[in-house]
Amino acid sequence: MKLFAIGDLHLSYELNRKALRQLRPHPDDGLILCGDVGETAAHLELAFEAAKQNFKEVFWCPGNHELYTMPTQTTLKGEEKYAECVEVARKHGVRTPEDDFFRWEGAGGPAIVVPIFTLYDYSFRPAHVKREDAIKWAEEEDTVATDEYLIHPDPHPSREAWCDALVARTEQKLHEAAQEGIPLIIANHWPLRQDLVHIPRVPRFILWCGTKQTENWHTKFNAKVVVSGHLHVPRTDWKDGVRFEECSLGYPRQWEDVRNSGKDINDLLREVLPGPVAPDTGNAETKWRRWG
Repeated sequence: MKLFAIGDLHLSYELNRKALRQLRPHPDDGLILCGDVGETAAHLELAFEAAKQNFKEVFWCPGNHELYTMPTQTTLKGEEKYAECVEVARKHGVRTPEDDFFRWEGAGGPAIVVPIFTLYDYSFRPAHVKREDAIKWAEEEDTVATDEYLIHPDPHPSREAWCDALVARTEQKLHEAAQEGIPLIIANHWPLRQDLVHIPRVPRFILWCGTKQTENWHTKFNAKVVVSGHLHVPRTDWKDGVRFEECSLGYPRQWEDVRNSGKDINDLLREVLPGPVAPDTGNAETKWRRWG
């Protein structure tokens, strides 16, 4: 019984929907879907149905795309849009950040799998950039996330306020999970640490990539592995003996070379557990995972 992960399926693209249909059965294994499945309930239905057909246990955490209020498709905003996603997940038996944490007894265990939801607060930015100047700073490089137009924080006054509320709530849940005395597998769409963000083509997009409030969660809550997506730059890192896995699939053009090489979505599933042994020093050079 192994645990795998993949993120950023972006099922609004037909090529990615086709890839999803190519999933092979893993009847004894688990799968983490770490956000950006798509923008609509229909996208979630596709992903959850395929995942549950092929995996014994499925976990999901939301990305920014699930939170989008698409003007022609829904009027749900903020927490209501998220609640709709959770409802779809539960209909398929998929575990969410709103459910009790799950004790993993398979390979690499025991461990507790905790999908979480944190959003971002624009604190991932250079030290010389003030918060009030952050959006303008990004605009100087023609960078503005679609989130600014399609994610509504309702009923919170701002995305930052929603992030603060989510972080406080998640910290409490992680604290409770850590009381079990066994390592955690933390799954979040956004990376927990700023130093794990490497997006050279759009470096100022870093504003929408997380919150510094989660910087030490991997050690504070005894994580064994932290799984994330969002960046569309697959990689493996080791920090303080904890493995960080960025496991996004991405837009079709971003994994075209993978398809042309004869690989498919099954080759890009990231093994979370059991996974490799930690390096002796607890830290290691980044391993870029373009080919899975």
